[in-house]
Amino acid sequence: MQAAPDHEHGGFVAPDRLIAATRGEFQAAVLAHLEQLSPDVRAITIDLRQTVELDASGLGILVFLQKRAKERGLSTRLRRAPERVRNLLKVTMLEFLFELID
Repeated sequence: MQAAPDHEHGGFVAPDRLIAATRGEFQAAVLAHLEQLSPDVRAITIDLRQTVELDASGLGILVFLQKRAKERGLSTRLRRAPERVRNLLKVTMLEFLFELID
């Protein structure tokens, strides 16, 4: 699955494999979306419900996107993150960067 806009929650649905091979397309799509957001938007939401594989590159792109969003005054929400993704964020001590929502 490719990155897809999530019109219902104003963000993106992450690919099922957020790894080195897929991160470039996902990054480009989310950055383009960030550029088009209206000034009244306060957060970007990345839906991870379908993400079954996340490697260091995928984690790195989430951190990169969080940094870009923060530069624009936006928080970054990770929606429906699977337990393994939450655990990875916890182990790497990066969970504080994101708002985890169900």
